[in-house]
Amino acid sequence: MAPTSESLTAERILEATEEVLRRHGPAKATVVDVARALGVSHGSLYRHFRTKAALREAVTKRWLDRTTAALSGVVTEEADPETRLRDWLAALFAAKRRKAGDDPELFATYQVLAVENGEAVTAHLADLTGQLARIVQDGVDAGAFAAADPEATARAVFHATGRFHDPGYAAAWQRLDIQAEFDGVVDLLVRGLRA
Repeated sequence: MAPTSESLTAERILEATEEVLRRHGPAKATVVDVARALGVSHGSLYRHFRTKAALREAVTKRWLDRTTAALSGVVTEEADPETRLRDWLAALFAAKRRKAGDDPELFATYQVLAVENGEAVTAHLADLTGQLARIVQDGVDAGAFAAADPEATARAVFHATGRFHDPGYAAAWQRLDIQAEFDGVVDLLVRGLRA
């Protein structure tokens, strides 16, 4: 049964958009394709998203927010700050590897969309470094980490580990020695943070 415009939600539209992007890629996917997949007119979609660009930005944000949400639990877990930092970095790396390895077509699509939607990416990166800053601040408060500026330290840790979460390095994530390289970088960073 096709949804009516009353039962059509932004979430349903985003789910359908993701599927259309997976099938057609970002260059060929259209709002009409999404409407067709939902069994509604394309005008119905514009009631939720003013433009195709707004729809693409929303689907990009939704994709990025999945990673942010998954990592937020690590920030608040009951563990010492060093363990939380290690767990957070490992969870970020694992999430990115999963996205790249499990659905390479969609991962490639989102790399294109991320370039188009710089504001969504900037907000995502700010969310991630904010999570890291909270862990670093907790480490400073507990006397475990020495960091004069936890926010600057969090940005430095994030950039130092970029090879393990920046999509530009996705091809290297399947190498056999990548986990050992990741572990070595994280060990070095944690040792450098210790008070």
